[in-house]
Amino acid sequence: MLIRTEIGVDAAGIDSLLRRCFTTAAEAELVQRLREDGQLTLGVVATDDEGQVLGYAAFSPVTLQGEDRNWVGLAPLAVDASVRGQGIGKQLVFEGLDTLNEFGYAAVVVLGDPMWFGRYGFEPAARHQLHCPWPGTEAAFQVCKLADDAFSDVGGEVAYSTHFNHLDR
Repeated sequence: MLIRTEIGVDAAGIDSLLRRCFTTAAEAELVQRLREDGQLTLGVVATDDEGQVLGYAAFSPVTLQGEDRNWVGLAPLAVDASVRGQGIGKQLVFEGLDTLNEFGYAAVVVLGDPMWFGRYGFEPAARHQLHCPWPGTEAAFQVCKLADDAFSDVGGEVAYSTHFNHLDR
């Protein structure tokens, strides 16, 4: 399994993976819109020896109280059912966090299982007086600090691209 930054030829494989992994096409369409609008900060893929995409993590810009603080959101994250349980999700997350750290990003937010993401450095965003716009997501909304000063003078609403408003929550 090769974990790497996505390249142009991966787009069809990513789309296919997202359509297989989720009950609707919403996540696949979200990634297409983010890519088309230049709002895909980073995409990380897991490919097999033949180049088939079996895992994917997307990172896109978020704002804090309407301000760009060099933060990104992780969504979606998907691993093909045929290779789940092999640590591919973990590798995708770590590769993404390492790459974003190298490029000087300050923090990553995610809406997901606190037990799973907590193992990889994410903590409840509420600890830092942060929340996202979707009601009922307080426990699942988490943040991972990449820069030492990421949480200095923070608080308020973290907003994703308006493309995320089309997803069912």
